[in-house]
Amino acid sequence: MPGAIHAEGLVKTFGDVRALDGVDLDVPEGTVLGLLGPNGAGKTTAVRVLTTLLRPDSGAAFVAGIDVLKKPNEVRRSIGLSGQFAAVDEYLTGRENLQMVGQLYQMSARDAKARAGVLLERFNLADAADRTAKTYSGGMRRRLDLAAALVVSPPVMFMDEPTTGLDPRNRQQLWDVIEDLVAGGTTLLLTTQYLEEADRLANDICVIDHGQVIARGTSDELKARTGGERVEVVVHRPDEIEPARSVLTTLGKGEVSVVRLSRKLTVPVSGGAKLLAEIIRELDGSGVEIDDIALRRPTLDDVFLSLTGHAAEAHDNDGKEETP
Repeated sequence: MPGAIHAEGLVKTFGDVRALDGVDLDVPEGTVLGLLGPNGAGKTTAVRVLTTLLRPDSGAAFVAGIDVLKKPNEVRRSIGLSGQFAAVDEYLTGRENLQMVGQLYQMSARDAKARAGVLLERFNLADAADRTAKTYSGGMRRRLDLAAALVVSPPVMFMDEPTTGLDPRNRQQLWDVIEDLVAGGTTLLLTTQYLEEADRLANDICVIDHGQVIARGTSDELKARTGGERVEVVVHRPDEIEPARSVLTTLGKGEVSVVRLSRKLTVPVSGGAKLLAEIIRELDGSGVEIDDIALRRPTLDDVFLSLTGHAAEAHDNDGKEETP
């Protein structure tokens, strides 16, 4: 049975650029799909197609069981969307923005006002609720936009890089809100460049590059594709590199890589903490003084680099934000 979000063979071109090249997606009801990819990979195009803002050249898509191409108006009544850029009326106050959205969804004025109050508190905007949005900082506008997407509780939500512009504290607050939404049965498609965000929130992750889905699985499944655990050792002196290499070759499961300038050796392993303890004993028995040793597990950054050949772009976001 197709999920709450389902797409088959989506293709979209812009001139000579194939932004979507046969994208298939399926998001079971009440789960989160994290869509990861570099800038220009096709993430936002996919969201725009699924939310009826862009018509694909070919393919099919269904949201909440509704055909996106045949019944776009019905789809819009069943979804919430927070795009990459805050879409607020800067001449209205924060409270008025949220009340307006509620009334557009045919909420009563009383219910819209009550819902606005709840969301202003949740997103730490209560003190600025009656200021016009044009006086808000960029991060505050972002939070207001996210609150607007949650005025009603749609069964399906799309969030396109929702935490861009938020400082770490507000990002954490939004993650809590998302987890509450999903716990209540909301289905979410989330695009992000913050790999730790997908690691925490997503039940499944799709990696998209050049308009194609190149990998899909849980966070643990994708990490397993990079080769598993590794031990990293930093020895105290350059002349200890070779005896350390000998120990790691014996106990490891593959080739030992060496960075002589930093005196660091790395080897793939299996056995976890038990093997790490054995390596420490053998290095000590060989007279090797250790400056640092660690058991590393692959991160989503490692997965991304392995699959796409390049690292995910970091946002130019120093977490600074004006306070109300």
